[in-house]
Amino acid sequence: MTATIKLRILIIEDDPRMLELLCKGLREEGHTTVPAPDGNTGLDLALRHDFDAILLDLGLPGRDGIDIALTLRAANKRAFILMVTARDTEDDVIRGLDSGADHYLVKPFSFAEMLARLNGLTRATRRTAPGSSLELDPVRLTVRRGNKVIHLTRSEYLLLSALHQRTGETVLRQTLIEFIWSSEPVGPNALDVLVNSLRAKFDAPYSHKSILTTRGVGYSLQPEITPTAGDTSTPLQEQIR
Repeated sequence: MTATIKLRILIIEDDPRMLELLCKGLREEGHTTVPAPDGNTGLDLALRHDFDAILLDLGLPGRDGIDIALTLRAANKRAFILMVTARDTEDDVIRGLDSGADHYLVKPFSFAEMLARLNGLTRATRRTAPGSSLELDPVRLTVRRGNKVIHLTRSEYLLLSALHQRTGETVLRQTLIEFIWSSEPVGPNALDVLVNSLRAKFDAPYSHKSILTTRGVGYSLQPEITPTAGDTSTPLQEQIR
């Protein structure tokens, strides 16, 4: 399995053998890996450098995984955080996700399973779907709409990506939930809250509203309208100027 996008990955793991195997396997997939054998070293590296993804053990000497994830999100570090741990209760999973992790993988796990989670970064590469002028960047978590680059959270990006891949079609709620959160437990209103968050960044500043609701069914992303004299889809603040 060869990744289409090469990632910069920080691996924070205190088991020397596990750390070595993860670094070796990911390098063979073409990624760049940086090892950190404890929480303090890992946090320092994560704050000083920009990574595309972080494999983060929960139980670490020094700073634990929860503390590291909370600190990174507070510092507005946008790296994809895959938390790996032997703790598998529902409370542990929810606590990990609430701290800012994007996915939660329980030990023991296969390398293929872990790689599949990381390859979620590459499911929507920089491209435009038929009928869409948008350009999505799965590494930087951005979307270019017209001449503006919009920065998104990981979940917002996955939601937009799922809609973008089927531009003009209604995507079922359950399909979106599975795409964004996989098997992770989420509340009944999680998708609606996420849609509102995405709309605030992606739609609110523009005259043309792209994300539409099919009540009780799902959501759709409508193609951009080609600007014509007297009406454009540029941000409202630019129209005021």
